[in-house]
Amino acid sequence: MPSPDHPAAEPVRVRTWAGLIGSVQVGQAVITVVLVAIGSWRAALDGVPLPWVLAISLVFLGWYGGGLVLSERTEDRRLAAGWLLGLTLIWLGAVALSPEYVWLAFALWLLSGFVLRMRWAAPLSILILAVVIAAPVLHHGTTSYANVIGPLVGGVFALGISRGYLELVRDARERRRLISSLVQAHEEMAALQDELARTQRESGASAERTRVSRDIHDTVAQSMASIGMLARTGTEQDADPDRALEQIAALAAEGLADARRIVNDLMPAELEQAALGDALGRMLRRLSDETGIAATLQADDLPALGLDAEVALLRTAQSALANVRTHSGASRVVVTLADAGDTVRLDIVDDGRGFDSARLDAPGPDGGYGLRAMRARLRELGGGLDVESAPGDGTALSAHVPVGGRPSPRGEGRAS
Repeated sequence: MPSPDHPAAEPVRVRTWAGLIGSVQVGQAVITVVLVAIGSWRAALDGVPLPWVLAISLVFLGWYGGGLVLSERTEDRRLAAGWLLGLTLIWLGAVALSPEYVWLAFALWLLSGFVLRMRWAAPLSILILAVVIAAPVLHHGTTSYANVIGPLVGGVFALGISRGYLELVRDARERRRLISSLVQAHEEMAALQDELARTQRESGASAERTRVSRDIHDTVAQSMASIGMLARTGTEQDADPDRALEQIAALAAEGLADARRIVNDLMPAELEQAALGDALGRMLRRLSDETGIAATLQADDLPALGLDAEVALLRTAQSALANVRTHSGASRVVVTLADAGDTVRLDIVDDGRGFDSARLDAPGPDGGYGLRAMRARLRELGGGLDVESAPGDGTALSAHVPVGGRPSPRGEGRAS
């Protein structure tokens, strides 16, 4: 039978009424049997007929045992209260038969604390105490301080034990609930961490694919395009085949070195043993040797740049010069590497045929993947890219990155 302090309508039933008694149930049952035996023995010695003694003892124990059995099969707290009330009435009959049965009051005080809410357990306990005190007077016409003080202390002690145990049970149940919540929260956190790790892996893989595609476009693909152009020009009648083959071999070696370093995620070959300005100078000399385009470099003494910034500017220059080589038809190109205070700017201007810069944001193959990749690479570093061009007016490209990794106040660039 459930305790009224632990309603049966709870979503998760932790324990039955017998379970609420828990480890003290057996002890309480033993105490009750012992008290019945003591009361019956003293009642028989007091002259109560033995059949009456046996009858009242068996009725009390039978009702008590029936309640223990029913406690495992039902959680109706009204039935639990009715059972306790019936046991109390049987006890009143026993006390009316002999005052020696007041010993059973201790068991009733324990049960009232377990079964009833405090607002009902207290009045019932007081009623039981009143009967215990009045019984000797009604049967013998006299009593003693011991017959008053002893039951009073025993009643308070028994009721306090039962209520205190229920508090312990309540605390244990709350701890189990909290532990269950913590376990569930831990499982959810682990699932979220797994999902976050998976998302980070996918994001990292996507970023790495983007990086590799940019590097391949800016290095290997541009070298292959240059090799193709040199091969075509080398077949012309007035071309120097040996010079063309020498240039093709140099480009092939450079492309192979770039491919190896992309795979190994190392810095560009041009930056391994030289500064950014020197690397740009070699690129422009090679452009002039291979195409005849007049190339000029104007480079300031730059502050210390991070490797990522140098790589971004170098890749931007490689991609831009490859466009000059293959698409612009220019006769002159000027490259400027300037210290602009909190940023470093790379400007590349040619006098070629130009193009409609609106195509940069257009989807499809005419949208200019190389220029979009440059802009994305620079934006990742807090820089940007400006492109100005018009058909017949050449092209001016300006890239900038912050010094020391500081975000650029100039924004992300524009195309016009």
